[in-house]
Amino acid sequence: MRLLLVEDDEKIASFIIKGFKAEGFAVDHAGDGQNGLHLALTEPYDAAIIDIMLPELDGLAVIKHMRHEKIKTPVIVLSAKGSVDDRVKGLQTGGDDYLTKPFAFSELLARVQALIRRSSDISEPAKLMVGTVTMNLITREVMRAGKKIDLQPLEFSLLEYLMRNAGRVVSKTMIMEHVWDYYFDPQTNVVESRIYRLREKFDKGFAGKMIHTIRGVGYVLKEENS
Repeated sequence: MRLLLVEDDEKIASFIIKGFKAEGFAVDHAGDGQNGLHLALTEPYDAAIIDIMLPELDGLAVIKHMRHEKIKTPVIVLSAKGSVDDRVKGLQTGGDDYLTKPFAFSELLARVQALIRRSSDISEPAKLMVGTVTMNLITREVMRAGKKIDLQPLEFSLLEYLMRNAGRVVSKTMIMEHVWDYYFDPQTNVVESRIYRLREKFDKGFAGKMIHTIRGVGYVLKEENS
């Protein structure tokens, strides 16, 4: 999952980024409204967290521009203002949820996850299942053929993306856009190395591999005989 954070307070931004990266999210951060709007209009995101009080361009203007340009990324509005009128204004501008500072990270995480589920039209998002593989998105437990597989956050995110696209070939670029952030070097072999590590845990020791390389195209998750 890839998240856009537009927040000028460095301490709050660091707190949010650290929390979401620990949960396996890729996070792009902009410290002002202009840069935040540029990222929102040019990069794909599963959700955005946008503060209202920003330099260059305030958060409500960012959201208004996004909606005008038909960008449907779900947005959580962050604000130190908690009055009913402020919340209503944030939602009427195009925000999907509103959270008042200070807040607990667990609440922000739960709200982001709920927005992503709703925007993806997933009515029962607790588990993903592909063949003998089950992934619990709440407990973050992965099982294959009844055996538990322990994954690091980035490995979990990579497998989740492959499972959500099971049977479909996904390119290296598609994987980078959804699992890594905007700032890492696309010329590195980070995708290949992470796929290798995931295979060591996910395919090794099981009857038949499920993560397949389509040479020159990308990767696909499927049963070997399908």
